[in-house]
Amino acid sequence: MIIAIASQKGGVGKTSTAISLAAGLARKGKKTLLIDIDSQANSSKVLMPNYPEVPVEKTIFSTVLDRKPLVIHKTSIPNLSLVPSHILLSNTDIELTTAIDHREARLKTELDPIANEYEHVFIDCPPTLSWLTINALTAADKAIVIVSPGYFELDSIVQISKTIKEVRGYFNPNLELLGFLFTMSDPTINTSTSLQILRQTYTDKVLKTIIPRNTDLRDAHFSKQDIFAYNPRAKAALAYNKLIHELFDI
Repeated sequence: MIIAIASQKGGVGKTSTAISLAAGLARKGKKTLLIDIDSQANSSKVLMPNYPEVPVEKTIFSTVLDRKPLVIHKTSIPNLSLVPSHILLSNTDIELTTAIDHREARLKTELDPIANEYEHVFIDCPPTLSWLTINALTAADKAIVIVSPGYFELDSIVQISKTIKEVRGYFNPNLELLGFLFTMSDPTINTSTSLQILRQTYTDKVLKTIIPRNTDLRDAHFSKQDIFAYNPRAKAALAYNKLIHELFDI
């Protein structure tokens, strides 16, 4: 199963979710691939200690721009491999906008032949509705949309839901919304109101697991570790384990 982790808004826990799901499944013995297609490359920076030394041609950039095979790197986590991103991806939207040949399917073309080598594939999307996001959704079987508390955060769901619908209509008729994942939950009125609105609006599509706001996640990434290596008893680690059980019955 290929799952795109998406959000139109940054700072909502999208990359934390991509890293935690991929690392969590890998640590449970599942052969997993994480593709970082976000030009901020935060997943890559956390999972690859030598990331600053990785040349651009050894990243997803070469696949999206030069249409070359995916360059897959091992990580320090057993069973977890990574296709890293690069800051130069931030310029690709202009080039893809003017491209005329399958600009939406460059990732899919190179991922399809190798996807069966893995039990799980995750794609960390950029926090924008760009051609990179469209590439990720075109390649994916399912999408998880990340939502955190707040008016603007909830408002962003409308547009990304529209994008998923359009990708399904134009490029990937088999794409399914796996669900909305509520993150950064805390004991505030803002959180309770946001969650109530989300559940009322998208009743059957809100995942049961709620990811709490937890400084351990930030500290883990600062230490270049996934949450399970940093503190397996952290609230976020327990929540992501619960999410893995909900999604994959593991």
